[in-house]
Amino acid sequence: MKVRCLALLLFATSLAAQTPVELTRIATPIAIDGRMDDEAWRAVPPLPLTMYTPTYRGQTTQRTEIRVAYDDHAFYAGAWCFDSKPDGIRINSLYRDRWNGDDAVAIYIDAFNDNNNSKWFGVTPAGMRFDSLVSDDGNTLNDNWDGFWTAKAAITEEGWFVEVRIPFSTIGFQVDNAGRAVMGLTVTRFVSRLNERVTFPDIDPKFPFRSPSKARDIMLNGVRSETPLYVTPYALAEGTRTAFTPMRSSREVGVDMRYPVSGNLTLDVTANTDFAQVEADDQQVALDRFPLFYPERRRFFQENAGLFDFVTAGSTRLFNSRRIGLNALQQPVRILGGGRLVGRLGRWDVGMLDMQTEAGDAMPGENFGVFRFRRAVRDAQSTAGLMLTTYHGGDRTNLALGGDTSLHLKGDHYLTLKWISTHDTEERSDAGLFDRSLFDVRWDRRTGRGLQLTTQISRAGRDYLPELGFLPRRDYTTANFVTNYYIFTDKNRYFRRVYPGALAFSTFRNSDRELESGQYALWVQWDTKTGGGGWVEPKWFRENVLVPFTIGGKVHIPAGVYDFADLQMVYSAATGARLRTDVNFRAGTYFDGKRVQVIVTPTWNASRHLELGAEYQLTRLDFPVRNENVDIQLLRFRIRTALNARASANAFVQYNSTTQRADINLRLRYAASEGTDLWLVYNEGLDTDLTPVDPTLPQQPRLLSRALIVKYSRTFTF
Repeated sequence: MKVRCLALLLFATSLAAQTPVELTRIATPIAIDGRMDDEAWRAVPPLPLTMYTPTYRGQTTQRTEIRVAYDDHAFYAGAWCFDSKPDGIRINSLYRDRWNGDDAVAIYIDAFNDNNNSKWFGVTPAGMRFDSLVSDDGNTLNDNWDGFWTAKAAITEEGWFVEVRIPFSTIGFQVDNAGRAVMGLTVTRFVSRLNERVTFPDIDPKFPFRSPSKARDIMLNGVRSETPLYVTPYALAEGTRTAFTPMRSSREVGVDMRYPVSGNLTLDVTANTDFAQVEADDQQVALDRFPLFYPERRRFFQENAGLFDFVTAGSTRLFNSRRIGLNALQQPVRILGGGRLVGRLGRWDVGMLDMQTEAGDAMPGENFGVFRFRRAVRDAQSTAGLMLTTYHGGDRTNLALGGDTSLHLKGDHYLTLKWISTHDTEERSDAGLFDRSLFDVRWDRRTGRGLQLTTQISRAGRDYLPELGFLPRRDYTTANFVTNYYIFTDKNRYFRRVYPGALAFSTFRNSDRELESGQYALWVQWDTKTGGGGWVEPKWFRENVLVPFTIGGKVHIPAGVYDFADLQMVYSAATGARLRTDVNFRAGTYFDGKRVQVIVTPTWNASRHLELGAEYQLTRLDFPVRNENVDIQLLRFRIRTALNARASANAFVQYNSTTQRADINLRLRYAASEGTDLWLVYNEGLDTDLTPVDPTLPQQPRLLSRALIVKYSRTFTF
């Protein structure tokens, strides 16, 4: 007892001094079984925990003890999650990487202590694991990343208990000459039915609890990075057919290799890259004249993807990895291979990528290159960097060079400056530097308590064209303003936080300086103490249309200037409920007509083995002046099931009324062990237009495409 009290005293002293907390190094092994009976845990002091929600620094209703330690090869965490009502512990899913409102313990490790990026490792009472990459100081999550680590949980009449082991090779870190590594650490426990979350360290809810900049510095002594070589070959057999071709079979082999060049720099190499097991994209319908953005789902491009984020106003991106290996119709193009080097070199964050695609009948082989360098300046929350993208396909070459800096000015205030210039072999011969460039200036007051404010101005010239990027519009100047005022209502039984806000987005054409698009809104948003929320938002729009366009294939928007407005109301249910529904409703004028839109997303966790989810989106557009109207419907239905942590299945069915197309994506996965997977994937596309070609014959849905894929991959460690 005296030893434990002394350890706690030293721990508290370290906290008060804000020096790195020196973690306990264990001398005896810990068996990862969830029983918490290993002798080594007794020498490890528990972390001091603070309530984060529903009431900051309130009195917790459930006792929690979390301990962290390390040995020569790994980081360990143990959590004693006592519960006064064990039958109330929520386990909504056994599906890997699908946190679904379950009770959970999570560990966030900022391995390079850069106050911007971390790795998130979470475990539920069923032992289901989920992991993500956190970037942009907690504002961006990448759920498609998977690391190599183990965890076991056990439920008893006292509550639930979990042990976690994360190898150093999964964390990645840098050490000084004395073999010391300083990292950032945050841990949390979440009690779903109470929306009760405790954290270490003490984090004010005005910040996201996962923000790396709010993590506590910890120190590990006498450690060294480990650099195992991971080799993952795959074999694939596929049968495909379309409406115009008979069934064809093919076989493929390929390999991915990963080698940590050091504890803080990782090389990935891929040959004959395949993403057959990736879930299909959610279908979307463009309700305006601008292209749609699809998020990246392919795992190869996910590791430290936040380093490659170079986003400016209007969701414009210097690099969009979806440009690689997919054509303009989002159809796969064979990737012959490539390499990726990501991590830290000295004080620099470094990212390099080069990929080569195969030439096809209608398009040349393409080479894509990305180079990113960034480092801290002034303080840990200020950065400056450069980014270069290169494209070569056929006789065309495109280059884009960008520079950016984010400066922490004082308190919650930040100034971000970005500049990008492009060069294309097909651009105008008289294109000047100003016409080929984008400039972006942003000032933020970043907080979740009191006044939050963002002001941003961006300008792109008419010849600015980043071939590897995402550019919704060209030759524009944008001025954006967003503000919220966050009010915590600790004494209210229902509301946790209320925050009124406003925005003003104005985009001007550079050619004639006319306002091309404007959005102006006020709203009141709220979070509830049970974990739900919602908002009410009236909004006014102006659109200046030079070129007519069509929505849903049936209604036409002529050239002209349009002023219109609507009211949007949103309700979000608490995430932990087994049966929950989110509702999004908006109605008002739309260009020179009317719009009513309803989006309903029910989810039912029938058991820990079965989750049923759906989304129904109905958009009704009516233009009496032209006697045109259309009902646009999107329907998505998902079935997720998991027999256990190894065997799972996912069925995804979509229907899009604008194309009258239904798509089925069925994926079955058996993970024999960590890194060894067997996949069975079935895809089918159907044309549901039942208009008979011959009125005398019944018309059935027509097959557009069908594919059956079996893929096996296994990871070897050397």
